[in-house]
Order: sequence, then C-alpha cells, then structure tokens
Amino acid sequence: MTITERKSGDVTVLDVEGKILLGEGDVQLKRKIDELIERKDTKVVLNLENVPYMDSGGLGEIVRSYTTVKRAGGDLKLLHATKRISDLLTITKLITVFEIFEDEASAAGSF
Repeated sequence: MTITERKSGDVTVLDVEGKILLGEGDVQLKRKIDELIERKDTKVVLNLENVPYMDSGGLGEIVRSYTTVKRAGGDLKLLHATKRISDLLTITKLITVFEIFEDEASAAGSF
C-alpha cells in the first residue's frame, strides 16, 4: 500500500493505493496521520478510490485516524469510497460517522 500526500488549499488529501490490511497498510496510515497531527494539518481527506480491499484492521485504523484527527480539533472525510468499502461502512453502521464525498472539490470545500 502507498500513501501520497498533496494539498488542496489548506486541506491535506491522502491518496491511498492498495489494500488496507492489518499489519500492513494500517501501520502506514497511522504513521501518516500522526505526522499530519504533529504538523497541525488537521483538515484531512482520505481518497479511497484505489483501495480494492480493506479488512477489519484497516477499518479499525480508519476509525482510529478519524478519532485522532477529531481530538486534535480537525476532521477527516472520505473520498471515492468504493462499493465494497461503502458496503463495509454500512454493515458496521459507520456510514453514519463519516462524511463521504464523490468529488474532491466538495470534500475540500466542506471544512
């Protein structure tokens, strides 16, 4: 899994590519979020367009990332959640927790 960071105004967009799995992607995502918090970059959009699969560890890390950013006074929003990820969020009732967007401009403008 790779995470590419870029800016859209004062919003940090994290383009995630690959599977978010327990013991692999979840650690990378945790490090990246912790790094953003340290820099006071607390407006975060997680672009999941190129994430074909996420297990329970990956889902847990997204929830942890969300709460970490919230505690730091910011917000984390999801962009381009695939059908599989949307279904996973619906089944776990987390769909009500996250704001999910289909286009980047709307996501960045929602802060």
